[in-house]
Order: sequence, then C-alpha cells, then structure tokens
Amino acid sequence: MRFRPARLAGAFVVEPEPHEDERGFFARAWDGTEFAAQGLDPGVAQISISYNRRAGTLRGLHFQHPPHQETKLVRATKGALFDVVVDLRKSSPTYLLWEGFELTDRNRLQLYIPKGFAHGFMTLADETEVLYLISAPFAPGAYGGLRYDDPAIGIAWPLPVSVIAERDRTFPDFDGNTPFE
Repeated sequence: MRFRPARLAGAFVVEPEPHEDERGFFARAWDGTEFAAQGLDPGVAQISISYNRRAGTLRGLHFQHPPHQETKLVRATKGALFDVVVDLRKSSPTYLLWEGFELTDRNRLQLYIPKGFAHGFMTLADETEVLYLISAPFAPGAYGGLRYDDPAIGIAWPLPVSVIAERDRTFPDFDGNTPFE
C-alpha cells in the first residue's frame, strides 16, 4: 500500500499495490501493521456499507463529538463518488479547509479520515456502494454535522444535489464553534 498525504493535515489517500498475473491481481486493502507504521489509527470497531441509488446523492457532512470521534477509511466498491473532508480541529494548520477526492471502483483509492474531520460524499454514478472501516462504534447522542452548502466552508460539489436527507439539508450555518482542539 502507498500512503499519500492529502493537503489537509492528517488525511491520506491510500493506494493498493496490485500484484498481477494471468488470473488478475491481488492487493491488500487493509493492514493494521502498515497503518500503525505510518502513525495512523489501525483500530477498526465497525465496518459499514452505504448503498446509493442515484447519481447526485449527497450524504453528510458528519462527525462524532468527543469522546466518540471516529477515524474512517472509505472506499467505493461499486460506482464513483466525490468524497469530501473538512478539518474541524482548531489547532490544525488546515482548520476549516476542505478537500475532495474522486473514489471509484476503477481507481480503487481509499481515503483515510482522521478524528476531528467532518466527512461527506456525493455519488457520481447511479448504484454507487461505499465501504467504511470505522474506528469506534456509532454513538447516536454524539452525532454532529455541517450543511453541505454552508457558505463558511464553500464546498464546490461536482453535480447538483438530487437526493439528500432532511437532517443533512437543514444543519444550521456553521457558527465558528467546533468540538475539536
């Protein structure tokens, strides 16, 4: 696996290194020892799947309040998505900046998202499926989020929104407060 630092401090693009032969290829998508050697959280408490029927479906931007923060590793197993992270750590040099990544079943890239980030995505293809490895169990009372079109963040989504949950559409404007140091 190759670990490429993203522009936002602590986020990484993880690229599998396929070993090919006449059958196809084999590649590791996860190796806790390698993640730990990179200084990344190797813990996995939950694995989740997100299935999305239509292109333009938007999920997020979500995070968990302390002490229930999550590290995530995200990959498109079918279709394509524009995956977005926002750094909410006040002490970070990339505080309140966002970055987007195209993750597809063809490029097989994965996005490592550290604690203290909001995360969301927009599907770029119908029938998109996303696999998440998550470091902590979901704690419903610790759930938080940012609105996808919040002017304080200014994310440039690649498509018009075709489907979005009411709760994601109605998060209040960002007030400058974040639960992360």
